[in-house]
This record gives sequence, structure tokens and C-alpha cells, in this order.
Amino acid sequence: MDFSVLNGALASKSFDRIADICDNLMLQVAAEGVAFQDEWPFAIHLLGHIYVDDINSARFLWKSIPAAIKESQPELVAAWKIGQKLWTRDYAGVYDAIRGFDWSQETQVLVASFSELYTKRMFGLLLSAYSTISIQDAAQFLGMSEDDATNYIRTFVLPVHAKCINLETLNKFGKDALRQGWTVDPVSQMLTVKKQAIVREQKLDPGKLQCLTEYVFHLEH
Repeated sequence: MDFSVLNGALASKSFDRIADICDNLMLQVAAEGVAFQDEWPFAIHLLGHIYVDDINSARFLWKSIPAAIKESQPELVAAWKIGQKLWTRDYAGVYDAIRGFDWSQETQVLVASFSELYTKRMFGLLLSAYSTISIQDAAQFLGMSEDDATNYIRTFVLPVHAKCINLETLNKFGKDALRQGWTVDPVSQMLTVKKQAIVREQKLDPGKLQCLTEYVFHLEH
């Protein structure tokens, strides 16, 4: 079976492509009637869906895998444990699942990259959902010790006035979030982010503009 495209994506760390590559290849070999399950990289396929936060597809894939294969591949079971924690929104449990298995050389870079990406997603969630949060809770969200979580927050500079915080924004800005509105109360051990005024550009849809023009014309005549 030709896994050259998949291997190329892994080698280039194009992890966001893995799920689609595996899905398409699986459909291809299934349509050709090729027996593939014994040599299929199920753990990588599952982690590919998890990497792009497509937990529904990860669940569907997991349910479709024969029990015998699950029992014979502990790394696959470990990968699904991450998916389970994501599904139940057990944020700290995601990190426990990542750290609780000795990943193979083939998957460890993918898992490490996902862990970093997931931490950035959780930091984005903190920014968008909280105005005040304890250092202890922030540390659980970020899968770190309290000292590491505080230091991690210090490494980011983010536009808290933005309409939403996404991965591109997280990667674009850096250095000293505390200077940009984050404060730490050493007594209460609380982190506070100063919410700034939200500025949104108003855009009028061309279709709505046409309807409005016709309506005004009707009133005037």
C-alpha cells in the first residue's frame, strides 16, 4: 500500500493534512476492494482528526475499527483516550492522556505538535471566555504548573479588543501579555484581563443595499 503522500505530510509536519489524506486513501483502497485494516496507520489517522479538532470524525473512525485491532494496538487506544477527553471537555485530562503514554517515534512529533496547538487553543479560550481566573485554574487549562502557566501568559501579547482569538492571531503576536492588560494579584492569586472596547467594521451586504434602495424608491414614488 502506498503511504508516500502520508509519509510526506508527516515529514514536512503538515499535520493539518493528515486526516484528509488518510480519509481519501481509505476510500480509495476500500473502493478497490483491497484488504487494508491490518496495515492501516489507525493511530495516526485518528490523531489527524484530533489535530484539526474534528472529534466527530475521530469518534466515527474509532467506532469503525474492529475490536481485535484496538486490542492489539495500545497506541491507538492511547490516541482515542485524548479524543475522549476532548469530547467530554476534560481539559486537564487531555494533557494527562498525552503524557500518559510512551508514544512511538512515528507519532511523537505529531502528538507534541498537537499538545502545543491545544495549549494555544486553551489560551485563546481563556482570553475570550474569562475576565478573571485563578492561576490554579489557568494552569489546569494550559496543562502546566502554576509558575509555568504564569510565565506562558507573559510570553504573549494579544489584541484583547479583537472580535475573536484564533490560532493565526496567537501565532502572530508575542511577548508580555501582562503589559497588554493581564494583571496578577499576588495575594488572591488571580489573573485578570482588562477588556477593551470592541471595535467592529460594519459592512453592508450588496443584496441588502439593493433591497434598501428599492424600498426607498418605492416610498418616494
